[in-house]
Amino acid sequence: MTVSVPPPALRMGTAAGRGTLLAAVLASGMVFLDTTVVNVALPKLGQDLGANVADLQWTINGYLLTLAAFVLLGGSLGDRFGRRRVFLIGVVWFTVASVLCGLAQGTGTLIVARVVQGAGGALLTPGSLSVLQASFHPDDRGRAIGAWAGLSGVSTALGPFIGGWLIDTLSWRWIFFLNLPIAVLVVLAAMRWVPESRDENASRTHGPDRARRHFDVGGAVLGALALAGITYALIDAPARGFASTPVLIAVLVGVVATVAFVLLERRRGDTAMLPTGLFSSRLFSVLNVFTVVVYAALGGFTFFFAVYLQNVVEWSAFRTGIALLPMTVLLLVGSARAGAMSARIGPRLPLAVGPVIAAVGLLLLRGVGPGASYWTDVLPGVLLFGLGLTLVVAPLTASVLAAVQDRFSGVASGFNNAASRAGSLLAVAALPLLVGLSGGGYEQKAELTDAFRGALAWCAGLLLAGAVLALVLVHRPPREAPPSQPCHSMPTATPPKENRPSGA
Repeated sequence: MTVSVPPPALRMGTAAGRGTLLAAVLASGMVFLDTTVVNVALPKLGQDLGANVADLQWTINGYLLTLAAFVLLGGSLGDRFGRRRVFLIGVVWFTVASVLCGLAQGTGTLIVARVVQGAGGALLTPGSLSVLQASFHPDDRGRAIGAWAGLSGVSTALGPFIGGWLIDTLSWRWIFFLNLPIAVLVVLAAMRWVPESRDENASRTHGPDRARRHFDVGGAVLGALALAGITYALIDAPARGFASTPVLIAVLVGVVATVAFVLLERRRGDTAMLPTGLFSSRLFSVLNVFTVVVYAALGGFTFFFAVYLQNVVEWSAFRTGIALLPMTVLLLVGSARAGAMSARIGPRLPLAVGPVIAAVGLLLLRGVGPGASYWTDVLPGVLLFGLGLTLVVAPLTASVLAAVQDRFSGVASGFNNAASRAGSLLAVAALPLLVGLSGGGYEQKAELTDAFRGALAWCAGLLLAGAVLALVLVHRPPREAPPSQPCHSMPTATPPKENRPSGA
């Protein structure tokens, strides 16, 4: 049994409790903000730096790559060396990288800074929730996590809104500089109020739990190489050709790293970053394939939609951010209800119907063009897409957690988190290739229009494939987990079962 070093038990009504919650909310808000608002900045960023389509793809994917590859490792480091310590390192790391993003004078510098920023996010993302789980009194832990989820959701909703205003009023660089004052508040609050905690077994050098002190760095690196190789090949193929040496090398690296990752994780068993025994649950395997498919559609849509609205429909960045707001609001107000419905009737129907509704929304948005009305042309499609996602997110999370044993709930949630980001990453890499958009084509209205409509057709197809997958292969889990927030935005470090709050 895992035993944690007990920090002082915080209460919600105290200054320490409020300060700890503030630090966790603001830190996770930075990561969520830079996951969403950069899409809105792409047209202005590309114009300012002379970027081509591949540069824009790497601006998004460099961040997603390291965040997806290292988030599980980040949770393990917090357990071993101290959750507050690793959390603070992640905050400072993320903030320094954000400033470098804002100062970048070329696309190469920006992409490198985004890769570094994603690695920092992988350290602080698990910590923003784990410090709450480990620090609050059991009677207040559920309230603290609920407040964290709600307030973090609000920050996600406000991100494109605030980011769009900053882009239009000041510069795209300020969406990165904004993280600096937020990070100062996080560090001050964490130093003043957040107690330190760690997993005692993770520090042992003797005894039956000695293996827990080892980190699966090899697994994390191989996972990153697998994603990087495939992503590079997809992004670089339009410019170099599929038979070019760099593309073929990238494919080879991706394939070899994928095989080596599977073999390594299988050999390490339960001490691996991703125990392969989890996939003995067919439901767990199916749900993660479903996650990749659905979040690929989401990532592809948001990448193309923000650029299209600004470069073809000629909306401002602020108005583009507002256009996406109803989708996030629906997720905020409807996820708990969707989770409760799934607990009553099982996940199959929500996971089958939700993607169909979202696909209809995307097909409606294919008709948006110059002079479009927000109320009649854009809003109906965005509402349908948001409604479809709302039916999917909470039931998917609950079903993933219910498909595995309690002791693997943390790694199951973390892997599903990584799967969602990997889906978005692969979509952003592959869709421009599939629809023939390359070079400076995103600045040409006719070329971008054709690419946008083709991309949304592909995304709708992915959603319909997900619906079929759910209808045929998803069944009610053997035990129902309580409704929770989406895995793609939830940190992954989960305390031992006896210390977990209800709903975590």
